[in-house]
Amino acid sequence: MARDGAGAAGGDAGAAGGLLSREASATGGAVGGWRVLLRRNRLIAIVAGASALGLVAGRLVGRFVVSPADAASAEGPPEAGLVGVPVEFGELRNDVTVRGEIAYADAVEVRVDTSTLSGPAVVTGQVPDEGTELSALSVALEIAGRPVIVLPGDLPAYRTLRVGVAGPDVSQFKTALRAVGIDGGDPADDVFDATAANALTALYAEAGYPVPDGGSGSDGEGATVDVRAASEGVRAAEQAVAQAKAELNRAQAGPSAVESLEAANAVDAARRAWEAAQAQLPVDRVLVADLHDALELAELQRKQLVAPADASSERSALSTAEAQLTDARSELTHAREGALPALPANEVLYLTELPRRVDAVSVARGDMLEGPAMTVSGATIGVTGSAAEADASLLEVGDEAFFDLPDGAEHRAVVSQVHPGSDDDARWTIALTPDPLTAEQVQQLQGSNVRVSIAVGATDGEVLSVPLAALTAGPGGESRVEVVEGDPRDGASAETRIVVVETGLAAAGAVEIAPVDDELSEGDLVVVAR
Repeated sequence: MARDGAGAAGGDAGAAGGLLSREASATGGAVGGWRVLLRRNRLIAIVAGASALGLVAGRLVGRFVVSPADAASAEGPPEAGLVGVPVEFGELRNDVTVRGEIAYADAVEVRVDTSTLSGPAVVTGQVPDEGTELSALSVALEIAGRPVIVLPGDLPAYRTLRVGVAGPDVSQFKTALRAVGIDGGDPADDVFDATAANALTALYAEAGYPVPDGGSGSDGEGATVDVRAASEGVRAAEQAVAQAKAELNRAQAGPSAVESLEAANAVDAARRAWEAAQAQLPVDRVLVADLHDALELAELQRKQLVAPADASSERSALSTAEAQLTDARSELTHAREGALPALPANEVLYLTELPRRVDAVSVARGDMLEGPAMTVSGATIGVTGSAAEADASLLEVGDEAFFDLPDGAEHRAVVSQVHPGSDDDARWTIALTPDPLTAEQVQQLQGSNVRVSIAVGATDGEVLSVPLAALTAGPGGESRVEVVEGDPRDGASAETRIVVVETGLAAAGAVEIAPVDDELSEGDLVVVAR
C-alpha cells in the first residue's frame, strides 16, 4: 500500500512539472509557475505526504509492537492450578419435567334411553346452558314432563327398576342413593325391594318432581284397582276362616252344663225306679226288666253326651279356609308391590366423577330427543401429560408440582393419577389436579400446553451442596471433599484439606452434603478438577 502511494505521488509530481514548464513559458518566471501549481494541486500534495508518513509508521510499528497472542506464545504454558467451586447453601430439589395439556377432563356424550316412553321424547324443559355444573341430584333435562336425575355411577341405565328385578344396576342404584344420603337398602343385595322402591319418594322430592308409579296404568289406576281387589279377597278369606273356626269350636265344645245335668238326672231317676220295682212284693218281673232297660239307655245317652265329638270335617273346612287366606294375602302383597314406585330408565342419568361441566348442548326446548343430548366433562380443570417410564416410575399420587400461569406466576398442582403405558416402550400418562384457579385464569389456560415440574425429592429446608464432581471416595469407601485453603491459582502449592461428608439428595448435578467431623461453610471452595 505504501509503495503504491509513493508511485501515485511521483506521477502527480511529474504532471506538476509539465504544468510548471507551461506556466513558466506563459508568464516568463519560475516563481509564478510554482504559485499556480500549489494553488491548483493542493489536494494532490496532501495525499502524497500522507502516503509517505504511513509507510514510515508501518515500519516502526512492525519493529517495536508485539500482539498478545505472540507474547503468550513466546512465554509458554501457564503453571497448572486447581479448579474450585464454592459450596452452596439452599434448598435442593430433584424434579421430573413434563409437558401438560390443561383442559376439562373426560368429555363424554350424554344419551338418555327413551325406549320405555309411551309417547314422543319431547324436550319440555330444564335445558342447561353451556358451562352449567351438573352434580348429584341435578336435573340434566326434562323429557315429556319428567326429569332426568343425575346420580353417581358408571353403568348406563338400560331398564326400569321395579320391585323384584335384580342385577348390578340395582346395586349401583343403592350405592348412588347412599352417596346422596338416602337409604335405599344394602348395596350388597342386588334385588330391588320395597326399601329401594320407597326410597324413590325421597329421591324425587329432592328433584322437585312427583314420584313415578309402578302400576300398569299411566296414572296408577291399574295398580289401585289390583290392590283394592286383592284387599277384598283377603277380607272374604278371613271371614271364611272365622266361620270354619266357629264350627270346629262348636263341634269340639261338648255338652253344656244343663245337658250334662239332665243326662245325670235321667240316669239317677231310671236307677231309682228300677230299684223301687225290685223292692215291691210280689215282684213284677216284667216291670223290673223294663225299668232296667230304661236305666241302661239313660246311662248310654249320658256317655255319648260327654264323649268327644268327631270334628274332622270341621277341621278340613278350616284348613281350606286358611289356605285361601294365605293365597289372598300373597296376592295383596304382590298387588301392593306392583303399586310401589319404579325408576324408569329414561329418568336417571349416571355420570362418573361428579360434578360435571356442560360443554355443549345439542337440543332445545320443544325438540325431539334423538341422539346425544349434550356433552359434559369434568367440572374441574386438570393437567394431563406423559413421561418415559424411567421418570414416571419415580412419581406417586400426591406429589407436588408447579407450572407457570400466563402472568409468569408459579402455580401449584398435585399428581392425581399415574397410569403405566400399554407396553414397555409406551410413555406413562400423568394426571395432575391444580390448586383452585380463577375463572379468568381458567379461560386463559384451557387448551394450553405448559411445562410442569414435579418434585420427586427435596431436602428438608436449606442444606449445603456441592457438584457431584467434587466428591471423592476415601480408603474406607467414605465420601469426602477437598477444600481449598489458599489461592487455587497457586497450583500444586495451594493448600487443601480433606473433609469427610455424609451425602443426601442428589439433584441437577449437585448433591447434599454434611461434614462429619470437620467444618464446612457456604462459600468454601471445593476442588472439582486439577
